[in-house]
Amino acid sequence: MGIQFEKVNFFYPKNNQNQTVLALNNINLKIAAKNEFIALVGKTGSGKSTLVQLMNALLTTNNGKITIFNQNINNQTNKNLLTALRKKVGLVFQFPEYQLFEATILKDVMFGPENFFKNKEIAHQKAKEALKHIGIKTDLYLKSPFQISDGQQRKVALAGIIAMEPDILILDEPTRGLDAISKTSIMRFLNDLNVVFEKSIILITHDMNLVAQYAKRVIALDKGEILFDGQTKAFFENPEFHRFNLDFPETFKILQHLNKTLGIPFKPQYCFPDLLKYLKKFYD
Repeated sequence: MGIQFEKVNFFYPKNNQNQTVLALNNINLKIAAKNEFIALVGKTGSGKSTLVQLMNALLTTNNGKITIFNQNINNQTNKNLLTALRKKVGLVFQFPEYQLFEATILKDVMFGPENFFKNKEIAHQKAKEALKHIGIKTDLYLKSPFQISDGQQRKVALAGIIAMEPDILILDEPTRGLDAISKTSIMRFLNDLNVVFEKSIILITHDMNLVAQYAKRVIALDKGEILFDGQTKAFFENPEFHRFNLDFPETFKILQHLNKTLGIPFKPQYCFPDLLKYLKKFYD
């Protein structure tokens, strides 16, 4: 088991006083170390960021039980152990390109593994492998990360995490602010990590089109509580979907419109290729 939460609560201090604010309430979940592709969804303020920081041990709590790769994590856990676990559970915050700082792309990607492995040759090798996997061409390696496009910067920042070889990769809105081509490129890369390399992916997103197309499982949060944890198909077809305060994917909206205007039977399709294949039946 990769990550397990049992009856976990988390509180933030309020206004530097003795009062607290409940951010997560009675969280119970299990995440496998391999082959998961989870979409973590919910409105802003629902507790998603707090939850993933607990998964990555950036935050700790004594209220409930958290196990990460068979290690019990709480406020007393040794800092060296926490650092080692953060290598196994990589966390990519929103707009990670804002954290780029080295003179060249290659040096930037090497920074994490060089500090962890304490070996420049190993760091160099892992950085080059990560850049290759994510689609950055070799002629860019010695360029400044500030001389490339926004989409490429996002890829370089992701490569810096991939070079650490995490078993579980958590990403907070990794496609936010990107054009359609860059968005598709990054999502295909994450899908390959999941399918080919068996990495577990946890994706925070508000984009239900991405959820429908890529996620195998959805965890929906609201006001610090898990409202839903199950397969993507069951999530979108849930009779009480409105409780999640989220939009349906565009494919659903298109089919609903075609059903009303042309009488085409509504049958859920989760991505545009499947939608086109379904509609083709009615026009052949």
